[in-house]
This record gives sequence, structure tokens and C-alpha cells, in this order.
Amino acid sequence: MTQLARPDPARNRSGRDHVRPGPAPATSGLLPAERSGLLRAARPVPRWAVGTALLAPVVLVAGWLIAGALQPASYSPMRQTMSVLAGHSGTDRWVMTAALLLVGSCQIATGAGLTAVRGPARILLILTGLSTLGIAATPEPATGPTSRHLAFAVSCVVTTAVWPVLVARRAPAQPWILGVYGCATVTVIFAGLSCWLLIAARDGGGDLGMVERLTSAIQGLFPLVVALALRQTPRDAGNQGQRGHERSRHWKAVVTTGRS
Repeated sequence: MTQLARPDPARNRSGRDHVRPGPAPATSGLLPAERSGLLRAARPVPRWAVGTALLAPVVLVAGWLIAGALQPASYSPMRQTMSVLAGHSGTDRWVMTAALLLVGSCQIATGAGLTAVRGPARILLILTGLSTLGIAATPEPATGPTSRHLAFAVSCVVTTAVWPVLVARRAPAQPWILGVYGCATVTVIFAGLSCWLLIAARDGGGDLGMVERLTSAIQGLFPLVVALALRQTPRDAGNQGQRGHERSRHWKAVVTTGRS
């Protein structure tokens, strides 16, 4: 009668001895929140998103400089806003209107391309672009801004001031500007500039145009800073993960040697 073959313990034990564990993932020692932030940071930021983030402030500054040079001598960039350049009373107002349309489109494209940040921050940047398009679509009459124009302008100011705090995240190997404290600092600065702009607009002072241009230029540069920082983050995160893996292998070797 044929007997069933019994498993050989020595053979099975020998087979297990030859099985070596593979390299541990770089995120195995991280907390869930840190692991999620690291995986989000590893998403590459396309170059075109960096390009649109750079193009927006450049086009905005070039637009008000070129459009301002075409205005009569009575126009004062210190006192009058960019809306006057694109309004019905402006000379060659199509220059500033085209600049605003391009800036708004670049802001929308940048918000869509920054896939490494959280959804609310991207949505708010896209809303900023839509508000900029709304400013261009509702030119200011010669008698003064309309309620719709003011609504788009205020929306643009508020969303631009708030969105840096939504960029903040807790993730390893990231620049300070993307951290909680960095984004909170930027938000406080932007909020101060926005309040300064709103106060100048309410008082109708002689420095409204200067305040608007200064605020728009500073706030318009932050998406570029974020895009450049996000492109650097995956490289730093990979280096940190490699160092963590090497430390893990070192301690495993120490434990194995101690047991033997």
C-alpha cells in the first residue's frame, strides 16, 4: 500500500533560510499622515505649471506698464487702478483687458497643474483665476466701477490672500515655505496687504494705484514659489527615504548580529 510522502522538516527549514526579505519601503516607518503627505509630494509638478505660474505675474506687470504708457498725461499710476486701464475711459484698453484674460487663464492652469497640493488650495487658485476673468469681462465705466466689477475684484483679493494657508501640509523633507508656519506667515502678510488695499479703496486716497500694483505683484509670485518648491520636494523626500532605508538595514544587521 502506497504511503503518503511526509514533508521533510529539514528541507522546509532550509528553504525558509534562503528566503530573504525584500527592501522595506521608504515610507514604512512613517505615520499615516506623514506617509500621505510624502506620497502627495512625490507627484511631479509639470513644467508647464511652472511656466504658467511664472507667466501670470510677468504678464500682469507688463500689461499695466504698456497700458499705462499709452494713457494721456492725466493718468496717474499712483492714484488710479488697473481697472481704469481696462475700463471704458482708458486709451487702448484692450491691452490691459488682454493681460487680465491671460493672467486669469494662467492662474486656472496653475491651479490645475499643482497636483501635489490638496484639492481645496487648487480650487481656490482656480477661483482666483475665474475672478480675474470676471474683472476683465466687466470693464469699469467712466462713471466708476459697477457692483459686479467690485464683486469680482473683492473675490480675487480674498481668495488670493487665503489660499496660501490651504497649501500648508505636514510632510517630511519639504521646504519651510510649504510647511504650516511658512504658509501661515505668507497668509498673514497677504492678509495685511489685502486690508491695506481695501482701506485705500474705501478712503479713495492718492496711493490706491500704487497699493494695488504692489499687492498684486507680491501675491502673484507665490504660486511660482510653490511650484518651484514642489518640484524640489520629491528629490529631498527620496533622499530622506533612502537614508531611512539605510538606517533600517543598519539596525536590522545589528539586531541579527546580537542574536547570533
